[in-house]
Amino acid sequence: MLLSLVLHTYSLRYFLPAAVMMGTAPTYVLAWGAWRLLSAVLPARFYREVDDRLYTIYQSMVLFFFENYAGVQVIIYGDLPKNKENIIYLSNHQCTVDWIIADMLAIRQNALGHVRYVLKDGLKWLPLYGWYFSQHGGVYVKRSAKFNEKEMRAKLRAQMKAETPMYLVIFPEGTRYNPEIPKVIADSQSFAEKEGLAVLKHVLTPRVKATHVAIDTMKDYLDAVYDVTVAYEGTVDHKGQRKLAPSMTEFLCKECPRVHIFIDRIELKDIPEEQMYMRRWLHERFEIKDKLLIEFYDAKDSKRRNKFPGKSVNSKLSLKKTLPSLLFLGGLTASMLLTESGRKLYVKTWIYGTLIGCLWVSIKP
Repeated sequence: MLLSLVLHTYSLRYFLPAAVMMGTAPTYVLAWGAWRLLSAVLPARFYREVDDRLYTIYQSMVLFFFENYAGVQVIIYGDLPKNKENIIYLSNHQCTVDWIIADMLAIRQNALGHVRYVLKDGLKWLPLYGWYFSQHGGVYVKRSAKFNEKEMRAKLRAQMKAETPMYLVIFPEGTRYNPEIPKVIADSQSFAEKEGLAVLKHVLTPRVKATHVAIDTMKDYLDAVYDVTVAYEGTVDHKGQRKLAPSMTEFLCKECPRVHIFIDRIELKDIPEEQMYMRRWLHERFEIKDKLLIEFYDAKDSKRRNKFPGKSVNSKLSLKKTLPSLLFLGGLTASMLLTESGRKLYVKTWIYGTLIGCLWVSIKP
């Protein structure tokens, strides 16, 4: 009985956030779709500005749960500018929460609506959002030989032509660092050794294609590149072995007490343009990440463990930044579900919105 109660309480911790975040999806897509139709006769910049505002509302609500509700401490190191910039965000990749970390930094620069992602091609089939992410400026890419450079350049050029603010998130490793799948780590290390590159311990060997295309295409449009290193406290066991980083469910269940984020702002002039040289540069950046993570996870001195070097700031996100969005979207959704016609519209949006989205992404790049 007691165990059942504990399990029930645990499940409720993530059921409420999941229900609200997924439950408000049709409301959000309807609002965005209405604006998309209304703005068809207006200059493109009007659509983009309101789209960014709508995206800010939804992601602010998401951050309410991942910061205010979860109670996680966000510790920031390095140089995060206060002002918004057009940037490429490069980060190590461990879990699904990594996507939220980009939002955490962007909201602190008032740039949350500007976040766009370079995403694995398979994610375009996500219900409702797979289609929307593409409309918001996201870029879907395939791996290795199937990578379509021409398609990615065309998408980025279209964004620049529209003068779209750019906070482009890229995870150069291409997949997550997962200690429970040692073959992926071993293959990555073998590849680095074969190519004469430094073998990395806590990150995978980065792939340069998407990063090179993005920087090369937008070099005159960008202000900087943010090299971001993320570490989740509590992901080392009692033997000092690296554990799996928290899933979204575990994060919402308050199983990650602190997340540490190291930011290095890099000027475009300091990045080589040729892909061959950029590949070396990117690997050197991941060597730096690896050293930071070795210090974080493996430091023998307990005072240096679970922290990055240098000064840090415990950055707390104000409820004023997130709660109004939760109340707004939650209120709209509740109002829709209170009437029979609203419930029918809600269900149809889930069904037809998903079908139309899948059809759209299957015929459009």
